[in-house]
Amino acid sequence: MQQRLAHIALVVREYDEAIAYYTQVLEFDLIEDSYQPEQDKRWVVVAPKGGGCSLVLARASDEHQTRYIGDQAGGRVFLFLRTDDFWRDYHAYKARGVRFVRPPNEAEYGIVAVFEDLYGNRWDLLEFTDGRP
Repeated sequence: MQQRLAHIALVVREYDEAIAYYTQVLEFDLIEDSYQPEQDKRWVVVAPKGGGCSLVLARASDEHQTRYIGDQAGGRVFLFLRTDDFWRDYHAYKARGVRFVRPPNEAEYGIVAVFEDLYGNRWDLLEFTDGRP
């Protein structure tokens, strides 16, 4: 059997602001943006350059979902963005206003720093230097 995660839903406030952040600030690719009239919503998919799992930017549709915008993991790191050049991306993100809440740390497995996206979800930016695939 072969399985893999295809998408992770990320609850957002508005589609267009989320698309702008992920494509302009984090430089993800916009894979799809399709209107679904039967549900009055959009199917919006973004992905980091280089592939892997993508994000479905899912606009909150009620008050309950709105409460979880920016806190989908209860304050823990929620997503892990692997890079082939930590310092390039760290400096580029800082220049674009990304807020890092934990500074870079060189560990035995690589380099990592924690940042928050525009909603407050926490991400690890990491580069493995220990040979992990």
